[in-house]
Amino acid sequence: MKLPGFIQRLWVTFKSPSKAALWVILMLGFFGGVIFWGGFNTAMEASNTEAFCTSCHEMRDNVFQEYRDTIHYANRSGVRASCPDCHVPHEWTYKIIRKVQASKELWGKMTGKVDTREKFESHRREMAEREWKRMKDNDSRECRNCHNFEYMDFSLQGQRASKMHSTNLASGENTCIDCHKGIAHQLPEMSGVPGF
Repeated sequence: MKLPGFIQRLWVTFKSPSKAALWVILMLGFFGGVIFWGGFNTAMEASNTEAFCTSCHEMRDNVFQEYRDTIHYANRSGVRASCPDCHVPHEWTYKIIRKVQASKELWGKMTGKVDTREKFESHRREMAEREWKRMKDNDSRECRNCHNFEYMDFSLQGQRASKMHSTNLASGENTCIDCHKGIAHQLPEMSGVPGF
């Protein structure tokens, strides 16, 4: 019985152990890579949801409760910014860097650094300042995922907002977080800080 051409060539290839081993390794590597990449991206997306962010009581009982009273949670247009929209970059490279940085929060969770309201409040300023610095350093990248300066209609803004947006932001001296601290969460105790 003569085998079809493709199967015959496949048989000849796999008849030689060294060639067969090479092909098996290549195929396992390819499919293993696809499975790893799919699993990695699935895990990244699963950890990039509001449900994941609020799964620990430190976030659910503290900052999430504050956020629920802001315009980013509920507003007239129904457009909602959730935790990862403001705290995780959309671009893949920056997202990976942010996820690695955020992994130290797991250490805080394991050691109970902010596991009570009192502990959370005692560290609130430190955590807020770290986040504000990150946003200042990246020119409020996450804010700009939704708020594009080029498309702002200053005529629809209040007089103060229009002036600030058209001068300070246009000059590049300031970024969103310079003026909008506390936009989604309560400010920490800021006594002694200029401008507060």
